[in-house]
Amino acid sequence: MASAKVRPPLLATRVRGAVLRTRKKARQANVTGPILPRLTVAWVQQNGVPFDTTGFFARLFRGNTLVQSSGFDRFGVVRFSRVNTLTNASFTVRVYSDNGVLFRTRTIPAGVEIFAVIG
Repeated sequence: MASAKVRPPLLATRVRGAVLRTRKKARQANVTGPILPRLTVAWVQQNGVPFDTTGFFARLFRGNTLVQSSGFDRFGVVRFSRVNTLTNASFTVRVYSDNGVLFRTRTIPAGVEIFAVIG
């Protein structure tokens, strides 16, 4: 059997008009810059679940110039420590397997801090 709902009393036990509790105003976060300080690339499936990318690596290019190579962790994320965010130029990321087979090539637009390679 379900229990009956308890209703609040009609009259407060304190003096009418007294302040029982004041509500503090919510502080707004002062976000002035990016949350992630370095460019991050995540490699995910169609449903958003990251791949197990142990041993995979990625190379970041600006035009035809190699900026940095970095390895993926096992959660499908690679971090390029030489590229500050928000990026001010477009980049090309190439994703390779552990034995050097090219899997994906994607273009990262300017003005991002994280990019997802889907599929």
